[in-house]
Amino acid sequence: MYEISFNFTSLNLKELYPLIFNCMKINLKALIVVPLLIVVSNFATAEKKQGEISIDPPYWWAGMKNSSVQLLVHYPQIRDTEPSVSYPGVSIDSVVRLESPNYQIIYLNVNKSVAPGKMDIFFKSEEKSLAAKYELKKRDGVMPTPFSSADVLYLIMPDRFADGDTTNNDVDGLKFHAPVNRNVPSGRHGGDLKGIEQHLKYIDSLGVTAIWLNPVLENDMPGGSYHGYAITDYYKVDPRLGSNEDYASLIAKAHDCGLKVVMDMIFNHSGSEHPWMHDKPSSDWYNHPDGNVMTNFRLSTINDPYASEYDYDRTVKGWFVSAMPDLNQSNPHVMKYLIQNSIWWIEYSKIDGIRMDTYPYADMKPMAQWIKDVQLEYPGYNIVGECWYNDVAGTAFWQGESRLNTVGNPVLPTVMDFPTMIIANAAFHGDTKVNGKGLNEIYNRLSLDYLYADPQRVLTFLDNHDSDRFLLEMPSDLGSWKQAVVFLLTTRGIPQLYYGTELLMNGTKHRSDGDVRRDMPGGFPGDTHNEFTVAGRSKLQNEAYDFLSRIAHWRRGNDVIARGTLKHFIPDNGIYVYERSYKGKRVIVVMNGTDSELDVDMSIYREIMQPGQSFKDVVSGSEVTILPKMKFSPRAVYILE
Repeated sequence: MYEISFNFTSLNLKELYPLIFNCMKINLKALIVVPLLIVVSNFATAEKKQGEISIDPPYWWAGMKNSSVQLLVHYPQIRDTEPSVSYPGVSIDSVVRLESPNYQIIYLNVNKSVAPGKMDIFFKSEEKSLAAKYELKKRDGVMPTPFSSADVLYLIMPDRFADGDTTNNDVDGLKFHAPVNRNVPSGRHGGDLKGIEQHLKYIDSLGVTAIWLNPVLENDMPGGSYHGYAITDYYKVDPRLGSNEDYASLIAKAHDCGLKVVMDMIFNHSGSEHPWMHDKPSSDWYNHPDGNVMTNFRLSTINDPYASEYDYDRTVKGWFVSAMPDLNQSNPHVMKYLIQNSIWWIEYSKIDGIRMDTYPYADMKPMAQWIKDVQLEYPGYNIVGECWYNDVAGTAFWQGESRLNTVGNPVLPTVMDFPTMIIANAAFHGDTKVNGKGLNEIYNRLSLDYLYADPQRVLTFLDNHDSDRFLLEMPSDLGSWKQAVVFLLTTRGIPQLYYGTELLMNGTKHRSDGDVRRDMPGGFPGDTHNEFTVAGRSKLQNEAYDFLSRIAHWRRGNDVIARGTLKHFIPDNGIYVYERSYKGKRVIVVMNGTDSELDVDMSIYREIMQPGQSFKDVVSGSEVTILPKMKFSPRAVYILE
């Protein structure tokens, strides 16, 4: 008896008949004829193999609170087949046949008490009979720990932090070859997940409590798309950074160090080389699919009561750039795909939070539903949205329960404090007494916090990957820099540091994006010095590192800073003073925002400190006794407990 096998993935039944007949002529008596079934996918995984049925998500979990599961099925001519499934507790609610003949959407109803296991999904038509296995995994019950104002986030661009595995600098299987070249500011430099994992102790030594990584998913784009914001596969880590397993391993090891991990996601757009762009599931999968409409970047149209439909459409539905086509979140099938994708990554990798890119450019109501669906599965889960406005009102409009939003409740828990970032450089480097601005700018910004639904859930930062560095050049002294760090780590909200801040990394976008996204010295083969070590840093860098680390460690577990109320005084005399207070405990911050020594009448501050009271200064470690009049040296900064 002969055992005969064929590769049936590209054949239909009519093509198979001659092959079967020829086989039968070999030995009719030995041939056992059985109903013909072409199994084109043994098991759905995150790795999509050519010629197999592709199903997103690659697997799901039993016991999720939402019983509706969308399967986006991709295979040549799959659209018009009839799907069926036989598994206790699982049924097909509906089938959506899209415009492309190569896609089909199945909506499963998965009973909340269904048992984990593998099921067969059959696809039948007059010409073909296909099957794929699909798994419902068992949930491990591990729930994420949402990031909050008790945390300090450390933002890392993976390609620029450290190269821990040189073997993935150039990988096979991608459409676009983008070799590592560290001499090209806009090219790939070779940093990866292993490099971050190898430096977790360094990150922990800073005193930060959470890591936010710029996007890690596949960006198979011309030029390499090192920044990660042009995704071409929503279920696969870019192989030049590592694998899905490497990502999960990094998160597990970060958790072992007491560090949370925040994942950067992009629902507004994909990369232009995403397979959807070459075979659109439907004509409304993307907004303006011919790509002839770019966004106007005028977010004011969203909350402008007088905005024209034309301008609003350009803002929300226009493409971000030509390489990033705009996904249509108003298409319920697109939005369901994105919602499930975020839940899949939370459940699979145990990320503790999400930072959502270009938040206002996506459709508000579907995005609000996304947050509700995530928080249904993970109560209290924190999500921060990038809402880039110059003014506080525009930013506050997007926070959940905003009193300013007459369109609807965005539900978004946390917004990014771009208004403070925009004025930070001038505020801390300017002289308060000379020009009447300086730290007055900080006071003026915080005085508008009444516009926020919850100021403690605002992500505050001095700079990030899209802005100038806080330091435009290497400083000669640290007076202003220390004040900025103290403010960031003691004011209301959730502080975020950009990698290299602790080493006085500087740069400006006027030179190039790469100038604000420099490599961490010592993280890459061939580096002449290693700034991850004390010996590899200059005296000024070690002073900066030690200062930031001391304040950040002091902040860990400090409820006065994480939860306390804020009271501040107008810095008319050049001194900026504010108090954080919680359950009878207090912290007072004092800054001289000038380049001059100041004699200050301390009676102004009797509400919070009186002559004769003594405090410990966290900055110097010494005791400070309040006198009726006190001298403050130029750019002095105190944290008084």
